[in-house]
Formats: sequence, structure tokens, C-alpha cells
Amino acid sequence: MLDQDHEKEHRRGRPRSEAAERAILEAVVKLLEEGVPLGTLSIERIARTAGVGKATIYRRWQGKEELFVDVLREIEPPDAPLPGTSALDDLRVMLESMRRRGLAQRSSALLHNVAVQMKSQPRLWEEYHRTVVEPRRRATMGVIARGVASGELRDDLDVELLHDMLIGPMLLRTLHRPGAPLDEDLAERIIRTALQGLSPRTPSP
Repeated sequence: MLDQDHEKEHRRGRPRSEAAERAILEAVVKLLEEGVPLGTLSIERIARTAGVGKATIYRRWQGKEELFVDVLREIEPPDAPLPGTSALDDLRVMLESMRRRGLAQRSSALLHNVAVQMKSQPRLWEEYHRTVVEPRRRATMGVIARGVASGELRDDLDVELLHDMLIGPMLLRTLHRPGAPLDEDLAERIIRTALQGLSPRTPSP
């Protein structure tokens, strides 16, 4: 279940032992699958389950918040690499990654429960936003700005507003409307609707 090739540059203090780190991440997942609430998981119990000392965990993560965010990164579907062929192509891939994460949260009781419990813990939610949500937001804003600079998108656009207009429908359907359809062409439809605008189509002569 855990991605062996997960990137770890975001973490302070590069681990000396990949095997130990893997054991720690898998221990957290195991305890969560057994029904242990996220808020009651202690470093002591995680270390005992992983067969390592507490110091081994603290050498890799400053606290539970950083560790839990890494666990969530591992069990979420990874972001697909951007093709880089055009800003619109990259935006389609980014939206599709969001759609896949939404589908995964619907189908995985573990992922759903972790996400729900995380929101009730302000420090963990803040860490997730700082290290996961905000970097994704900056990356999407960068793609939109690149599209403006290249002429794919209008040069008088409010980049931040356009970001919210594109991401908003996907967030609404994946987070706030759990029964909303997440069709395979949803990313394409969002972009097409944004490009076409809201004005009525001019009738053909």
C-alpha cells in the first residue's frame, strides 16, 4: 500500500534507514486500520508497533503532526507528473489528480476516517495545509501564470480568482458533496466551461 519511491525532501533530517522509516509508516497505518483513533496514537505506541525506539521516530519527524501528514501522503493516490506540453494540459492533470483523490477517499474507509479525524485536530490540519495543500495551490497558480505569459490564457485575468474558479468545482464535489458524480471527463468539462464563459452562445447565422 505504501509507495516505496515517495519523495522525502520536504522532511527535516533525511532518514538514515529507509527500512526503519517504512516500518514506522506501516505501523501507523496498521494501528489506524485496527481502529485506533488518530488523536490517541502516541509516539510510544507507534514505536512499539514498529519495533523501533522513540528516538528513531524523532530523528525523522519533529512530532506526530509531521509523521501523520507523511502517512496521509503515502495512502493518498500520488499526484501525476505534469506533461509540461501546455498550461491547459497541466491544469487538466492537476484537476484529474484531485478527482482521483476524491474517489480514493470515497472508496477507502481508512483514508476517509483519517481525513475526517485530521480536521478535528488544528495542529495537524495546519501542518497538512502548510506542507500539502499550500504547495499544490502555489503549483496550480504557477501553471495558470505560465498560461497567461504564454498567451494560452487572457493577460487581464486575476490569477488567484481563476485558480479558485477552476479548483472550486472539484473541491466541492470531492469534499463537500460526497454523493456528487466524479465522472472521468470532469476535469475537461471544468476547463471547457471556464474557457467558454457564462455568456449565451451567439446563434449561428
